[in-house]
Amino acid sequence: MKHLSLIALLFLLACGSSRQATKVQPASTLVVDGKIWSSAFQQRAAEYKALCIQAFYLARIQIEQLPAATGKPRAIITDIDETFLDNSPYAVHQAFQGKDYEADSWHAWTARAEADTLAGALSFFKYAAAKGIDIFYVTNRDEVERAGTLRNLQRFGFPQSTDDHLLLRQTSSSKESRRLQIARTHDIVMLLGDNLADFSDLFDKKTEAERNAGVDALRASFGSRFIVLPNANYGGWEDAIYQNSRNWTPAQKDSLLRAGLRNY
Repeated sequence: MKHLSLIALLFLLACGSSRQATKVQPASTLVVDGKIWSSAFQQRAAEYKALCIQAFYLARIQIEQLPAATGKPRAIITDIDETFLDNSPYAVHQAFQGKDYEADSWHAWTARAEADTLAGALSFFKYAAAKGIDIFYVTNRDEVERAGTLRNLQRFGFPQSTDDHLLLRQTSSSKESRRLQIARTHDIVMLLGDNLADFSDLFDKKTEAERNAGVDALRASFGSRFIVLPNANYGGWEDAIYQNSRNWTPAQKDSLLRAGLRNY
C-alpha cells in the first residue's frame, strides 16, 4: 500500500512539474524579456561587434574617397547612443526590475558617464578629425544630461567633445533643425546613426510602411553618405510598431508586437 502511495505521489509531482515547464509566459513580460535578448546580442554576440567594425570601416573608406575640400569646412554629424556609445547595461538594469525605459532612471544612467564605446568607433572619429573634418554630436539626450554626456565623451578622448559641438534636444525630438544649423556653416559629408531619423526628417514619427518607403527612396545614400549602426533594443522601428504612441500598457504593447509578426 505504501509502495502504491509513493508511486501515486511521484506521478502527481511529475504532472505538476510538466505543467509548470509548459506554462505560457504572461504576455506583459514579452517586451521586457525582449530587451534582455537584444542586450545579450549587443553585449555578447561577436556578430554584433563585427557589424560595428564593418560600419566604421565602410565610413572610413568613404572619407578616404572624398574629393578635396572647397568652400565651407567639412563636417560629420553623428548620433551618440547605440551609434558609438553602448547603453545596453541600462536596458539590462531595467529589464531585471521588470521595467522598460524611464526618463528618471535613464538620466541617472547617463550621469554616471560609464557607457562604453562600440568597436571601431573611436578610431574612426579620430581619423576623420585628423583629416580636418569637424565632428558634431547631435543627440536626443536632454539638456540635463549635458555634463554627464561630455564627461563620457571626454573620458575616451572623442574629438571635439565640447559644448559647441554637442547639440542636445531642445523643443523637438526631430533633428532636422539641428542638421540645418550645422549645414549653414559646414558641408555635411556624412551622417552616422542607429535610427533612420538620425539621417532625414523623412523618417520622423512615421509608420512602418512609410519608413520602408523612405529607405527605398534614399537607397543610394546608405553605405555612402549614411552609415547605419545596428540597434535591436529600441528606436523608431519600435515606435512605429506602437503607432508612435507611448500610452500603451505593457500588455497592449505585447499585443501590437505579436499582431504584426508573420507566422505559419
